[in-house]
Amino acid sequence: MTAAGDQPPAPGPSREPRRSTAAFASVLDQAASSLTNIAVLVIAARVSTAHGFATFSMVYLTFTVLLGLNMAYVGQAVVLIRGGTATTGAACRSAIAFTALGATAAGVLLAAVGAGSAALTGGWAGPGGAFLALGLVLPLVLVQDGLRYAFSTLRRPGLALAADSLRLVCVVPALLLQPRHTSPGLLVAVWGLSAVPALLLGLFLLWPHVRGTRADLLPYVRRGHLGQRFVVEFAVGNASSQLAVLGLGLFAAPLAVGALRGATTLFGPLNVLFNSVNAFGPPLLGRLGGRRATARAAAGLGALLCAVGLAWGLVLYALPDGMGRQLLGATWQSASALLPASGAQYAVMGLGTCALVTLRVLSPRATLSVQVVFSLLSVVLMLGGYALTGSALGAAWGLAAGSALKAVAAWTRVARLRVEEQPAAAPVPAVPTG
Repeated sequence: MTAAGDQPPAPGPSREPRRSTAAFASVLDQAASSLTNIAVLVIAARVSTAHGFATFSMVYLTFTVLLGLNMAYVGQAVVLIRGGTATTGAACRSAIAFTALGATAAGVLLAAVGAGSAALTGGWAGPGGAFLALGLVLPLVLVQDGLRYAFSTLRRPGLALAADSLRLVCVVPALLLQPRHTSPGLLVAVWGLSAVPALLLGLFLLWPHVRGTRADLLPYVRRGHLGQRFVVEFAVGNASSQLAVLGLGLFAAPLAVGALRGATTLFGPLNVLFNSVNAFGPPLLGRLGGRRATARAAAGLGALLCAVGLAWGLVLYALPDGMGRQLLGATWQSASALLPASGAQYAVMGLGTCALVTLRVLSPRATLSVQVVFSLLSVVLMLGGYALTGSALGAAWGLAAGSALKAVAAWTRVARLRVEEQPAAAPVPAVPTG
């Protein structure tokens, strides 16, 4: 792409990536991003004490929530931009600029809270120092992740793959070089600073596509911005449970957060499958035509994902303790007790993911109510499970029950849509009375 005022590039297959190549690059990029998250948590668990990993998990969970909010407010909105070189380039430049400013503001707040907490408790090795480190590196990691959506808008997923692959290559050795029982604050700082090479590469690759454009931040602060709706969906669908886990760690049992995060980290490969279904499921299911064919295909895929989740859970449950400690270090003892509950949760999550994707294709407005009601119900069940049992195991089974109820509700809505189609597809001839 060229700057504004230059001659546009000649169209042709050499300039525009093929759809199959772009889809393949998108899947690989998602896999690289998910693998980075898995590697970060696994290595952090190995080099930390159980208490240290619990603190790191709370900080990383905070980052995950902020990352999701930025994805919803900025990322999901910018990828819907369509137009010529000048339009998409300006949109990407505006998105990155807004992400940088928002991340800096949030980072300053986190750093102040962390510094205050460390001063009151008299130690920088605890949560205060870790949150201070997160505040300092937050602009780096959020902008680096936000570049993925800019490249998606530009239809250049290969560039996102290059930057995210470098991120993976840098963060793994950086964390592996840390000594045993490294403080959570130092781990957070090393994790954040290791994003600098990927950030610089991403900005370098983005510059030719945004050169000559101007950033406009006003659309992001106006009422009615599309990202505001996406933030609501994210808040009730994902952030509510994550914030509940964070609150559980801050006010009740910090070790429970480490156990829950350790168990879910082991199921990270399934998240790649679920994210791929969310990304590529709607267009593929939309080509099948009628509601019956779409629902049947989605049900088959859901059953397959459910079976994969159960199989992966059995594999993890059968791991010898020695191998488990190699993966999660001291956290393995508490995380392994949650594997049956987490395996059940991921199995029903496969069913629920396919149901929600089906609703998005057949009736997009039907997903929000399901997400709101049953995501909040999952939070209640998680906290209720912990209150009844006094352990992370009860919280894990509460999350599994919430995911199961959400899957049942989503498939019930799909079944109703199929019933509504029957009169139109096969009208019953009227029979005269008398």
